[in-house]
Amino acid sequence: MILTAFFKALGQMTDPRFRRVLLLGIGLTIVLLIGATMGFVWLADWLVGDDAKLPWIGEVRWLDNLAGWGSALLMMVLSVFLMVPVASAITSMFLDRVADAVEDIHYPHLPPATEVTFLDGLRDTLSFLGLLIVANIAALIVYALLPFASVFIFWALNGFLLGREYFTLAAMRRVGRDNAKQLWRAHGTTIWIAGTLMAIPLSIPLVNLLVPIIGAATFTHLFHMLSGTARR
Repeated sequence: MILTAFFKALGQMTDPRFRRVLLLGIGLTIVLLIGATMGFVWLADWLVGDDAKLPWIGEVRWLDNLAGWGSALLMMVLSVFLMVPVASAITSMFLDRVADAVEDIHYPHLPPATEVTFLDGLRDTLSFLGLLIVANIAALIVYALLPFASVFIFWALNGFLLGREYFTLAAMRRVGRDNAKQLWRAHGTTIWIAGTLMAIPLSIPLVNLLVPIIGAATFTHLFHMLSGTARR
């Protein structure tokens, strides 16, 4: 079932609607990260000030430049790690477009789905983004303690998070939020395995940017299979 959903999603990757969501997600992610970097640099520069005094050295005028360049370098490094989770979260705002494209081709007999409002989508996106970042930062401690298992822990953790998020977002369009959560609980193991399949490409640069689109399409198929819509 999981592989069937996955290969159906891959078969539709040339769909122009998939490509638009991909480019929109990446573009907004880059803008967001650049804005965050500029804000962080400005904050560091403001906190240090033009002039600062150091013990035994006295007044220095280069500390603000050091803080500015240091914070910019830090944000550039963090952006490498944040690119995928931020892109995943932002793309979840446009899941309806991917799901609509999937259903138009594979489930044309279905009535129009209930659209997720912008505020609900924004709330889910911010919640998902915060959870992804916090969970992966917390996992750094586990990676340090178990370096040989870090890759598998990364896959399992992000597989669980991606699976839960994308399945819930795909299901709630058809059955509502509460029923979507019940379906997720009933098929949690299957959804976790499918999410892990999505998480494995996260380790591959550039390919990982396709994960949100493939994940959204895969879990749309998976929802219809688990709920019986595909058979009907």
